[in-house]
Formats: sequence, C-alpha cells, structure tokens
Amino acid sequence: MIPCVLAAEGWDREPVQPLPTCTQLTPDKVQLGRDLFHDNRLSFNNSRSCASCHPLEQWGSDGQRVSLRADGAPATMNTPTVYNVRFQIGQYWNGRVRTLQALVEEKVRLEMNSTWPEVEARLTADERYRLRFAQVYPDGVRAANIQDALAEFQRALVLANSRFDRYLRGDKEAISAQEREGYLLFKEIGCASCHQGMNLGGNMYHKSGLFLERSGAVDPSGAVPAEEDQDRFQVTGNDEDYHVFKVPSLRLVLRTAPYFHDGSVATLPEAVQRMARQQLGRTLNAEEVGKLVAFLATLEGIPAGACP
Repeated sequence: MIPCVLAAEGWDREPVQPLPTCTQLTPDKVQLGRDLFHDNRLSFNNSRSCASCHPLEQWGSDGQRVSLRADGAPATMNTPTVYNVRFQIGQYWNGRVRTLQALVEEKVRLEMNSTWPEVEARLTADERYRLRFAQVYPDGVRAANIQDALAEFQRALVLANSRFDRYLRGDKEAISAQEREGYLLFKEIGCASCHQGMNLGGNMYHKSGLFLERSGAVDPSGAVPAEEDQDRFQVTGNDEDYHVFKVPSLRLVLRTAPYFHDGSVATLPEAVQRMARQQLGRTLNAEEVGKLVAFLATLEGIPAGACP
C-alpha cells in the first residue's frame, strides 16, 4: 500500500515537488460525478459525454488535434488531459474560469450545446439519479449540484507517486542515470522556470514563442488570428497578454500527444525541440533531446487514493 503523503518534505529548494499520494474527497459525490462524467445526457442530442473528449482509459485526452463538440463543430483549442486538473491555476488554455464548477457550467453550454434547465429535466426524469442526488444534496437534482459532483470527481483524478516523485522523496534508484541527467538538463537550460511546482506546469501563464519572429503589429481592429483566439488577452484585455497561454502540465506529456494549444506537433521529441528554440532560444542535439524525453517519462503516476 502506498503511504499517504500530503506534501513534499525536504525539497523546498527544488523547482519540482512530488504530488500528494492521497486526496481529500467526498466519496458519494465522487461516485455520482463519475457517472455524470460518462453520461451522454449532458449533451443536447445525447451524443457526447465529458469522457468523449477526456477518455480516462486514454490518459484523460482524446488524442485529437481538436475535439468535436456535440453539434459536430470542432473546438478551437487542443483538449488537455483531465488528470491532475485540480492543481491548475485556472481552466482552459487562457484560464478564463478559475474553478472546476465554473468549467463544468461552461462546458455543458458551449461544447455539449445544452441548457442547464434541459440537463436538469433529463436527469430528473431518471429515478436512479433522483434518489442518488437526494442522498447527497438536500435540494436534489439542480444545476449547481450537478456541477459540484462533476467537479468533485475531477478532483479525484490524481495520478501521483510517479518514479520521479519517489526519487524526490529519497529513492535514488527510482530513476536511471540518463533520467537524472535529463532532470539536471531540464533545470540547467531553463525548462523549470515555467514547468515547475507539483504539476510541472499549470500554475502560471507565459508568452508563446518568445524567440519567434512575428510578422506585423497587432491588427488595430482588434481581430485576433484564429489559432490565437483564446489567448490570455481575451480574458484580461491587456496588450501584454497577446499570445500568452497557461503553461501546460508535463505530468502525462508522454501519453497526451498532439502537443501545444493548437495540437500542431505530433511527437514529444519534436515538441521538446520546438520549445527549446521558441521559448529558450536554444537548439538541442539528439542526445540532449533523448535525456529530456527520458526524464519526462518518469513523471507518469498511478491513481492516488483517498486520504484516511
């Protein structure tokens, strides 16, 4: 059995910390949220569930450049994994909502193409749901309770105790020499300046393409290129937030291709090379890329349990 460790100890000088190995949860809400997560009735035509874009058996991401909404239209940005989402500073690539409840509220309206009164009516018609909601929420099947249960389930989706977590906690044999060299390189060249903390990302926003030559100035009409129509500027209105996005977590990066907000890169070595060039102004050789990819492979965890 994995010992329950809520916080890292003795690694305050490292840019990366281990994830807690257990989570504080309400079990009845988690189970209700799990069923709702897989229920197509959240969509207007009963065609899509949360799991359609975030299949848990595929590491919480559908592997597509962009996912499809319930009405068949493509989403505008790549779908990130839902695992470890509780540790994110905000939701969506631009962080336009802060809480998981707010994320659910918007996802059902904009990607499931449903209204909340319609969702309430569909679920209320199911006696099983009526009974289960009544056991957890005094006011039964309500939009706020649906959102709360789905949020609680997503908080349960923590993959912790990776080989690298064990290494940080003192097990020096948990990773290989090449993987250790990859971590040292990760810190040395500056990757850890953005990909840091427990989730190796997800806790800050940063400009995409610091070392890219951009053509022309921002359109004075306020138009934004289609591939950047969800940058941080759309949230803040501040000019310095053009091309700024949430730094993605690297925890499942080996499993969640394609990469970046636009899903434009298919392989991890290519993504590593591109980030080194565009964000650090550095060209890596094949050996360096290999070391970094080897390190990233150590970040994949296993399901965390509930705290006692």
